[in-house]
Amino acid sequence: MLGGDDKVREPYADYKGWLDNEDIKRLHRKSDDAEAFFRRTGITFNVYGEDDGDERLIPFDVIPRILSGNEWRKLSRGIEQRVKAINAFLYDIYHRQEILRAGRIPVDLIANNIAFLPQMIGVDPPGGIYTHIIGTDIVRTGPDEFYVLEDNARTPSGVSYMLENRETMLHMFPELFAKIGVQEVSSYPNKLRRSLAACAPPKCDGKPVVAVLTPGIHNSAYFEHSFLADQMGAELVEGHDLKIVDGRVAMCTTQGYTAIDVIYRRIDDDYLDPLNFLPNSMLGVPGILDVYRSGGITIANAPGTGIADDKALYSYMPEIVEFYTGQKPLLQNVPTWRCSEKDQLGYVLEHLEELVVKEVHGSGGYGMLVGPAASKKEVEDFRAKLIGNASNYIAQPTLALSSVPILAKQGLSPRHVDLRPFVLVSPDRIDITPGGLTRVAMTEGSLVVNSSQGGGTKDTWVLEE
Repeated sequence: MLGGDDKVREPYADYKGWLDNEDIKRLHRKSDDAEAFFRRTGITFNVYGEDDGDERLIPFDVIPRILSGNEWRKLSRGIEQRVKAINAFLYDIYHRQEILRAGRIPVDLIANNIAFLPQMIGVDPPGGIYTHIIGTDIVRTGPDEFYVLEDNARTPSGVSYMLENRETMLHMFPELFAKIGVQEVSSYPNKLRRSLAACAPPKCDGKPVVAVLTPGIHNSAYFEHSFLADQMGAELVEGHDLKIVDGRVAMCTTQGYTAIDVIYRRIDDDYLDPLNFLPNSMLGVPGILDVYRSGGITIANAPGTGIADDKALYSYMPEIVEFYTGQKPLLQNVPTWRCSEKDQLGYVLEHLEELVVKEVHGSGGYGMLVGPAASKKEVEDFRAKLIGNASNYIAQPTLALSSVPILAKQGLSPRHVDLRPFVLVSPDRIDITPGGLTRVAMTEGSLVVNSSQGGGTKDTWVLEE
């Protein structure tokens, strides 16, 4: 909100003028109201590995994060370039593999990667789209410095919190939105349905039938699955609701089985089809991959997209962007050491106290080391893990992440944040929702923003031009 000289940054000027005339006690009451609303609505998530297994509320902060229209334009161009490159890479890697032939990335990185699905080789997804929904995690380190922290190309989550955060802010502070021009995000569910329908399979006859496939109520993101199905006017289904009928995937209804054209799946590849992947999976649909390969259904995101957001591949994204677009990346990558390479592992082991180390297939902030915040024992324990299984890890420098204010007990206090914009890809367009989900580290000084690690969220405002 404030620059280095303590002057109000331009995007925050109108908001700061409003805030200076607000009673801090009123803001705290509004914060309590927001928590009560989230609790009534059931906006919760589950934390895996917790003994009590309780559902939790994600902390919501009422001070918005604000970006100017100009800042957003710069981000949007970079995100669109990256998304196009990811989709082109996926098509290539499951077809002619030109990028491997050109020697731009190592063959072993693909061939020995569990996220690469040989079953997808030669398969043409409907509309040529692999990544229908992408969440790109971005951090800011300076006024004009943005880095992509990671790409989420499998089953990115969090968009329901983006929508509910905005709805809550509109309800609590309507006068603010009358005073400040903020770009809307509420059209996301309609755009999602339209984008998915535009990728209907060749065997679709008539208006595409869309369904959301969820693992069930015990999944950490079940609220989001049911929320999006409701907002899109789509069916929410589980694996046991579906079966293969006449070469199509059909859902059980009161009128019998009805064919589905597009499945927005929120389960991992391994559990999608017990005939082709994990044979003991109770979450998927036996034979669904065969129907997919024959053009009988669209699966969003396509099976096998995980190879594009694998953390081992992340360090090659600048080469991937340039290879498929012919341009230098507009958004920078965070410098990354691949621990699978002996010389890079040596550097990481020598500087472990300074680095952030992540599992290649990890997510949710689990299985990582934040060196500067770790104890000596944690560092040494992680050193042993690295030596024992180096190829399972990558390392990155600890970035000086930007901070934004939160409403603390005594007033405003800075906390580190990242940003996850959500992107919809269809054959004829790319839609990037203006804003996205700002995740905030609620603990002072912490760099870990994941909700599973105690992080919270904010409404993200992109100002109108």
